Amino acid sequence: MKKIIGLTAIIVLFASCWKETESKKITKQKNHMKKVLFVLTSHSDLGNTGEKTGFWIEEFASPYYFLKDNGIDITIASPKGGQPPIDPKSELPDFQTPATKRFNKDQETQNVLRNSIPLKQIDADDYDAIFYPGGHGPLWDLAEDKNSIKLIETFYKQHKPVAAVCHAPAIFKNTKANDGSPLVSGKKVTGFSNTEEAAVQLTDVVPFLVEDMLKDNGGTYSKGDDWTPYVLEDGLLITGQNPASSELVAEKLLGQLK
Repeated sequence: MKKIIGLTAIIVLFASCWKETESKKITKQKNHMKKVLFVLTSHSDLGNTGEKTGFWIEEFASPYYFLKDNGIDITIASPKGGQPPIDPKSELPDFQTPATKRFNKDQETQNVLRNSIPLKQIDADDYDAIFYPGGHGPLWDLAEDKNSIKLIETFYKQHKPVAAVCHAPAIFKNTKANDGSPLVSGKKVTGFSNTEEAAVQLTDVVPFLVEDMLKDNGGTYSKGDDWTPYVLEDGLLITGQNPASSELVAEKLLGQLK
């Protein structure tokens, strides 16, 4: 009987130790999960046209699901917090993709989006990389937002990737390197091209052209054919030209996080 009781005690002790070990493994895995901060615009007015803008839903959804499906923990932030405005044109049938259709059915992600964190509450130390989806909105707010500028400069100084697609490279308008020069100076970069802006007939509406700004800031700008995927990676900077480039930007970002 004593032997049986002793054996039972050993089994219980072993099971307890095994559970504790597994719990520690799970905790360790969670602690090592890479974290990416998504920053979306809070600006909704398309200049003085009376029309609405915001972020382009595909440029959010495609990278979001690609990274999430690859085990990346994502936090969503915006200058004002709360629901970032979605460009209504990006919700039209012609611009739907598998990722946007998934988003339209994904109540959980929609709820997270509705409750984006105000940028002023974000600490760069909590994340491994930062990603900016495009849409015309960033041209008005994120290009000038002091909290966003500080975050980008901090991520870069901490040797963490900074990624932006389409109009989102507008975030580099006022960002500086350690020596005070424009952050993109001497870097290979891309972004929404002048010809693509002309094609959507907004050249005279936007506050500045992304291509011109990147060149003026000393960036080595290049582009692919209009509306086709084109991405450049120069050190920590990852930039994509247009909506078609969004998932490829996310792929490059994931590659730097591994």
